Amino acid sequence: MAWNEPGKDDKDPWGNRGNDGPPDLDDVIRNIQRKLSGMLGGSSSTNSDDQPSGQGSAIGLGLIAAVIFIVWLASGIYIVEPAERGVILQFGKYKETVLPGPHWHIPAPIQSVDVVDVDKSRTAAIGFRSTVGRDSTIASEALMLTKDENIIEMKVEIQYRVEDAAAFLFNVDNPIATLEKMTESAVREVVGQSSMDQAINERANLKGQAETLLQSLLNDYGTGLIVTSFNIKDTQPPAQVQAAFSDVVKAGADKERMKNEAEAYANDIVPKARGAAFRLVQEAEAYKSQILSKAKGETSRFLQVMKEYEKAPEITRERLYLDTMESVYSKTQKVMVDVSKDSSNVLYLPLDKMRSSSNSEPTRVDVSNMNNYSTSTNNSGASTSVREDARSRGGR
Repeated sequence: MAWNEPGKDDKDPWGNRGNDGPPDLDDVIRNIQRKLSGMLGGSSSTNSDDQPSGQGSAIGLGLIAAVIFIVWLASGIYIVEPAERGVILQFGKYKETVLPGPHWHIPAPIQSVDVVDVDKSRTAAIGFRSTVGRDSTIASEALMLTKDENIIEMKVEIQYRVEDAAAFLFNVDNPIATLEKMTESAVREVVGQSSMDQAINERANLKGQAETLLQSLLNDYGTGLIVTSFNIKDTQPPAQVQAAFSDVVKAGADKERMKNEAEAYANDIVPKARGAAFRLVQEAEAYKSQILSKAKGETSRFLQVMKEYEKAPEITRERLYLDTMESVYSKTQKVMVDVSKDSSNVLYLPLDKMRSSSNSEPTRVDVSNMNNYSTSTNNSGASTSVREDARSRGGR
């Protein structure tokens, strides 16, 4: 049956009569007051007419307001962790920065607090983005122009943290985007002041210059950030000229290798040459000393001979002649034979044996007996023979 069928006393499904109006506000307040009195241990009156309706409403509203005020005050309690700093705002304006620990501030809308993690290390990338274990190049950021008008592709990664929480929140609208733009600007400025070889081969120098310039910009703008690590991940020419540049790099490596080999060879040969030169100098000094000593000895001998010559010129002259002839004949391989003018005998001389036996010193042959007399065994006889030959020639 429908709820408004005849015989249902015009009741709706919620138990209200059709002619009843909305509940009275005073009744609602009295019900709330009664419940609160029961919770606080007070006596509740079943007769709602014992107290005036206005006084009950005032008490109930006061209690509600007190509870709400207590809850509002309690909402100002907060805790700042050790790695964080709390920034308090009063009517939207910066008031102070609080250190770690429990704190209380006047609740909103009078004051509010923003908590910033100042120990967290954040990362920013320029020229690439890391996605699922691989890096994708951002050409608009990576391509840079060098001083010698060459284009290189550079990828930079920096790590930073918040140093001043208030400056980080309020001095710059978007500090993270500002940091990325400043990093790109600093790197481009340093690369623009360097040649292509310097940008590729002297990363450490470029890194130090770019990091210093970036930190200076961050301080000038008051971003409240500090750079903790600056890393140039990769520096290379664009893909269009990569092959040619690889050849240049290989040539440079070969140059360095050959230079190192040449230096190693020089380090090996120079000491040897210096040793050989020193040895030659020592030999020359020894030869000089030898020659000087020999010259002095010959000079002394000559002076002695000259004294004897002055005493007996003829004898000394003949002695000198004989000594000279003996010295000359002792170095020749001639065979001297005494043959009389009237002799008609045919002589047979074993010249081959005579030469082999007389390689060092000459030999005198007596034709009458065909005997060999070596000057090595009878030097006095040879000297006498030489003197006799000289006299027979009417020499001296």
